[in-house]
Amino acid sequence: MNDRNLIGVSPFHAAGLLRGFVISGRWPDTTKEWAQFLALAVQVASMPGLLATSTVFGAREELPDDPEPGTVGLVLAEGTVLGDAAVTPGRFAGHQPPALLMLHPPSETTPTLPECLGAASGCVLLPGLPHLGLEHRAAWVEAESDGTVTSMVSRIGLDPISDPDTAVLAMLLAS
Repeated sequence: MNDRNLIGVSPFHAAGLLRGFVISGRWPDTTKEWAQFLALAVQVASMPGLLATSTVFGAREELPDDPEPGTVGLVLAEGTVLGDAAVTPGRFAGHQPPALLMLHPPSETTPTLPECLGAASGCVLLPGLPHLGLEHRAAWVEAESDGTVTSMVSRIGLDPISDPDTAVLAMLLAS
């Protein structure tokens, strides 16, 4: 495999909270690759204390200050779902991100298996343009801090309103 084909992901935090991920090599370009990225992001979010509440993250093609060679962009925390730091309507009016994620910490995740207490979960929405034949895509992941992925589902051609996470993300993109 050629190094140019690899996707590098480096999480970063500030003040003890997960603030985002540096993406290097190249961006994920398929639903499968975004689901794999989401699995890693959820595993990071499952670490105790890194994510205080459900948080929205947006993919950005801008580079950090003094980027390492090969850096292609960032997936940054845009704000929480509820509360004082909530993402406000119109946040994405000027530029729609190619991917929007919602990560839920263990305290806000009801695990699919009772023996998986402490699992975190998340969703990635890859917005399409249905009127042009480009369907919406999404993936959902649940994972534990030891790296175990307890659930992974992806869909193409979904109606965003059919799931609470994709509905919130789609509403944020549309506002």
